Amino acid sequence: MADEGEAFRVYRPDGSVGWGAAAWSEMARELRMSRELIWRLFLRDFSARYKQSVLGVLWAVIMPVATVATFAFLNLSGVLNIGEVDVPYPVYALLGLTVYQMFAGGLAACSGAIVAGGGMVVKINFPKETLVIASLGQAVVETLIRVGLLVLVFACYGIAPHWTAVFFPLLLLPLLLLTLGLGFLLSLLNVLVRDVAHIVTLGTTFLLFLTPVLYPAGKEGLFASVTAFNPLAALVSGPRDMVLSGRMADPLHYTWASCFCVLLFLVSWRLFHMVEPRMAERV
Repeated sequence: MADEGEAFRVYRPDGSVGWGAAAWSEMARELRMSRELIWRLFLRDFSARYKQSVLGVLWAVIMPVATVATFAFLNLSGVLNIGEVDVPYPVYALLGLTVYQMFAGGLAACSGAIVAGGGMVVKINFPKETLVIASLGQAVVETLIRVGLLVLVFACYGIAPHWTAVFFPLLLLPLLLLTLGLGFLLSLLNVLVRDVAHIVTLGTTFLLFLTPVLYPAGKEGLFASVTAFNPLAALVSGPRDMVLSGRMADPLHYTWASCFCVLLFLVSWRLFHMVEPRMAERV
């Protein structure tokens, strides 16, 4: 028993621990204070990505054009049956590929962000999610470049997008949240197992053929059943439909897919933040 008059120090749990409002408030405050750091990391990564590249940002245009040209050739030669679309196939495929590659490229960049910034993680105390968010910025810039290509393609075919195309950036937000949420989780796994980077590349390539990116979604059969449970299908088709026709073919699918993206992002962000103190031990 302590003597009378002896001072006691009482330790209380940190309010940022757990899943309460205090934890989310702390995370939001740290992120808001790290805006300048995110911008500087983005500039560093962007400069390093194209510093010694001969073609530079043109690779953001060359790859989708080559992919669309390959599928168009296979369709014309009869090897593949793409199906009927309401606009010229290059317009349809390039628009879908622009949306999908924001996800695929962003996921690849985010999953390797912590390992790539290992020197900073070990030596400096800073919010580690800034590395993942800055990496996603590279995919956003490449998407903007591809949108410029889309404008040229629309003009070449004499097609005007529907006025609802103004909502295109907003309709991409759920896909960005999905990319960032998966990026948080995969970046943690990549710290433990370096094979994750190869799995992400293989997985996004496989998903390209399971998602109606380069061809319309089937209305029956096995592919239609897979599409119904594939959130990427709605997240790619929805924005494309709004640009080409002004209405979504399946708005309910897009709605539940968007809700799933928001939930996954929040859970992933919180788990990432909870593991953050031990990250330097594993890098």
